Amino acid sequence: MGGKEGPTLITSVQRAFRLMEAVGAHEGGVPAKQLARETGLALATTYHLLRTMVHDGYVRKLDDSTFVLGERLGALHGGSRDQAALSRVRPTLTELRDGLSAAAYLTFYEDGEIRVAEIVDGPKAPRVDLWVGFEDAGHATALGKCVLRELDGDARADYLSRHTLNDLTPRTITHRAELLRRLDAPHGPGVTDIEEYSLGTACVAVPIRQGDTLGALGVSLRANRTDRLEGAVATLVAAAERVSRRLSLTI
Repeated sequence: MGGKEGPTLITSVQRAFRLMEAVGAHEGGVPAKQLARETGLALATTYHLLRTMVHDGYVRKLDDSTFVLGERLGALHGGSRDQAALSRVRPTLTELRDGLSAAAYLTFYEDGEIRVAEIVDGPKAPRVDLWVGFEDAGHATALGKCVLRELDGDARADYLSRHTLNDLTPRTITHRAELLRRLDAPHGPGVTDIEEYSLGTACVAVPIRQGDTLGALGVSLRANRTDRLEGAVATLVAAAERVSRRLSLTI
């Protein structure tokens, strides 16, 4: 009977990670020959791996021919922070879905765009068909209008200057003056969308703020259940407070 085999390892991947760790240990840059000595790699192998990592953005070559970590690693690190944040708030969205029997949505305002960060749905709480991306439908969704309502005048004007108020359904607001009038009207915490984005669907959303982070938390229901929207607002507000607290642990 043969002995137990160990896992199959890719040596070149191990070498690349070892080299990347060595680069990261020198904030001011480090030459290839020193990296070869520190990692125990042949100089030719070191150069080959460095060229590949520079090409893909994981390492950057400076003008003095030394190497530092590249921008691609920063993006990966940022992505891991985003995943950590979502893992903290996902249980709250699940509770929201189960408590209201409605799909739950979380959006953030990032780099001038309204983006969906998470959707929690299920067989008894199906999500709305996102037939038009939220980035192009801020004027027609409760989540988007909730964010727009929270923006200051300059940021809102900037957003509207870059986005057409497309006619998505017969109930979509397509005139800027009317949209601004509704956004600035006296209001409670909830913002609704009754078949403005998708016929047969109604949504309600409340804002989320944590430091510089702005977003919205909302749910969608069938349009024949609009009588439940008002009652859902208090539940959404409480959930938004929990989401904000959990975001503060990761921002």
